[in-house]
Amino acid sequence: MIWHRDPLADPEPLIRRVYAYVAYRVGDGPEAEDITSETFERALRGKRTFDRSRGTEIGWLFGIARRCLAEAVEKRLLTVAEPVEQAGHHDLEERAVSRLALADAVATLDERDQELVALRYGADLTAKRIGEILGMETNAVEVALHRALARLRGRLDPGAAAERSGARGTAMRPERGFNPAP
Repeated sequence: MIWHRDPLADPEPLIRRVYAYVAYRVGDGPEAEDITSETFERALRGKRTFDRSRGTEIGWLFGIARRCLAEAVEKRLLTVAEPVEQAGHHDLEERAVSRLALADAVATLDERDQELVALRYGADLTAKRIGEILGMETNAVEVALHRALARLRGRLDPGAAAERSGARGTAMRPERGFNPAP
């Protein structure tokens, strides 16, 4: 007899990761909550169809989340992809401006680049996991993400991007928790 583990046995960390990914794409707030809820509703209804031999729980959930996002966009449920600012301790105005500039810059990237950035920095997934979700090789994900970040940096600071392009061989590998804001 084959025992299948419930893919939603420990939902709390999965909910946080899916929400972070969705919020990175559409901004914090009700839209992200609705899409995350829809993702888990579908996952609960279809958890018997989860097949560990085809991938991981998180990959399965991100596949569902991606479909939910696409449907929300098609239905025009999403209005503006700007994150909601929350009050902070230091330089609230400067952080708000930086965050809005980052959201604007991300929005100018093509859909694939936005997806890569959201999966990596919103959902905090590794290149390997992203590859599993998108059906890409790990190396292809790393190269595509590197190029997407270069385009994003160029949009955030065009002068610095021009300087960097002259400095060949400089690694642009962000560390965990990277925030591409200047």
